[in-house]
Amino acid sequence: MEGNIFDIRRFSTHDGDGIRTTIFFKGCPLSCVWCQNPEGISITRRPLYFENRCINCGTCITLCKHGGMEMKDGKLHINPKAEEKWEELIYHCPAGAIQMDSKTYSVEEVMEEIQKDKVFYKHGGGITLSGGEPLFQGEFAKELLKQCKKVGIHTAIETALHVKSEVLKGVLPYLDMAYADLKLINDKAHEKYTGTSNELIKKNIEILLSSNIKDKVVIRTPMIPEITTSKENIKGIAEFIAGIYPEVSYEILNYNPLAQAKYHLVNQEYCFDENQKLYSKEKMKEFGKWAEEAGVKHVIIES
Repeated sequence: MEGNIFDIRRFSTHDGDGIRTTIFFKGCPLSCVWCQNPEGISITRRPLYFENRCINCGTCITLCKHGGMEMKDGKLHINPKAEEKWEELIYHCPAGAIQMDSKTYSVEEVMEEIQKDKVFYKHGGGITLSGGEPLFQGEFAKELLKQCKKVGIHTAIETALHVKSEVLKGVLPYLDMAYADLKLINDKAHEKYTGTSNELIKKNIEILLSSNIKDKVVIRTPMIPEITTSKENIKGIAEFIAGIYPEVSYEILNYNPLAQAKYHLVNQEYCFDENQKLYSKEKMKEFGKWAEEAGVKHVIIES
């Protein structure tokens, strides 16, 4: 059993309790226009070109046989769909300017990486599966979680929940904690900005908030200017989740202005022509107040 992983981040303190190792899975059924990890949306591995590392030596152009790297208007451009020997190009690039966006791992290989950090899990830490959407590679995620539980490692997941409910139910016995997104309560708006309906997501939230880890579930909404930040949206989400489980935890996430810098790597357009700024503490508190007014008792404000 193998899975595509685009990053393994150590010493994380924002993806669950304690010091954590976060494993980022490739592939996501959503296509949010503000995605923080656009390199994680496609399940397919592809090469990336880092212009800031390039020394313009021309080695890649010499080795290319099918136009994978070309000079246009005085600049190097990558065609990731070209049938090149990309691993060979990566090996010969002296500056490391060409890299694959992910690596294929076996469960055993990921566990080997995780075990290197086990000493840091003694004080409440563990592993977190993130992405992309980790449940998009559901069987691989499930087996990885099972192996972690066998050796006593705390497990958490960050998921957008647009997966078959059977997949979610399959991993629940091996989860200690879950962060689940609900970005937009209006179905038409959700489809417009993420590419999918929110009906399956809402169904899976009901499953999560009725499970034996419901007190370790955090529902999250990222604050995306003019998209998710309306009072109607925040109150609507709050009313929905509080109606399922009154003691639910709801996290209001501040806008992340760093995501924009990744989009040129995957030849995609970002949702804003001019990047937006972080919200002030005062504005974040206002968002949280709306959620409280709608019935959520436990609001978390990430500023």
